[in-house]
Amino acid sequence: MAKWGKGDPRWIVEERADATNVNNWHWTEKNATPWSNDKLKELLEGLKLENDKYKCQIEEVTKIEGEASASNRKAKLIFFYEWVIAAKWKGKLAGSSEMYDGQLEIPNLSEENDPEDIDVNVTVTTDDDEGHAIKDFLRSTGTRVIRQQIQKYIDDLKKEFSQGMILPTQTSNTHNVVTPPKNIDGFKTTVITNPAVNNSTPVGHKIKCKKLSKTEVFKCRAVDLYRALTNKDMLQAFTRSAVSTDAEKGGRFQLFDGNITGEYLQLEQDKRLEMKWRFKTWPAEHYSNVVLELCEKEDSTELSVRQTGIPESDYDRTVQGWNQYYWESIKMTFGFGAHIY
Repeated sequence: MAKWGKGDPRWIVEERADATNVNNWHWTEKNATPWSNDKLKELLEGLKLENDKYKCQIEEVTKIEGEASASNRKAKLIFFYEWVIAAKWKGKLAGSSEMYDGQLEIPNLSEENDPEDIDVNVTVTTDDDEGHAIKDFLRSTGTRVIRQQIQKYIDDLKKEFSQGMILPTQTSNTHNVVTPPKNIDGFKTTVITNPAVNNSTPVGHKIKCKKLSKTEVFKCRAVDLYRALTNKDMLQAFTRSAVSTDAEKGGRFQLFDGNITGEYLQLEQDKRLEMKWRFKTWPAEHYSNVVLELCEKEDSTELSVRQTGIPESDYDRTVQGWNQYYWESIKMTFGFGAHIY
């Protein structure tokens, strides 16, 4: 065993009780999805949206779909969250006994959008003059209050899941310091300071990202397309490269001679794939989230592609890569672009 202070620090086992994840070198991840479900309900259900003219309240959160996680590599904290939220509301004009109700939806709560940029879509069941006035109130003042609660969710997420993610080294204490967000050149930056590294050094930052959403049509059955996306021999055939793949939840994959790597998060046979996915040239340990959904039609299979977390500077190359090296290559290699007779 190497002694503390000697040798390559990536392989040194520190003299401490756990003796794991030395110098925070290895990737660690915490699932923040269950906690987030509870926290979002806590922050939104029963929330009063009112002033002197209007009295409204969110009665029930009816849908929370998405996921959240916190990851650490080399003392850098990376937070991922993406949610679609729906809720029921009730309200009335102050001094009136007539009650109105409706729905609201938050379709784009994610780390790619600041709280002030999230949408809050409001509908009302009875859209008469009073109902329309209440809806306008919820779209303005109500939305500001909801965004404040979303900001609290994000702050609490980072506070809760920063604890214990960056481990102390032999010479450090056990505390991590999380400082408030700072704006630098238009980018919102979260500074996570680890006493073991440097008390003044920013070790986490937000990368400006874009989303990709597209549908491709293949002239084959869903089972065949699913195999092309997961079977090692078929992957090697259309990528024309060395491939390693373990197509099960938690399994890793490596394509195009290591230029694309990732991990399978969810698999539903012949229907759905969800992956952590990255280019080799992306910033260290930055992964996008890729969801591929297959829908078999009478004479074809539709493949819906949704990718979030693409670095903005690499967006065009990513789109071109999917088109040229995945979809067109699959069609040409296996004949999935031809009509089925």
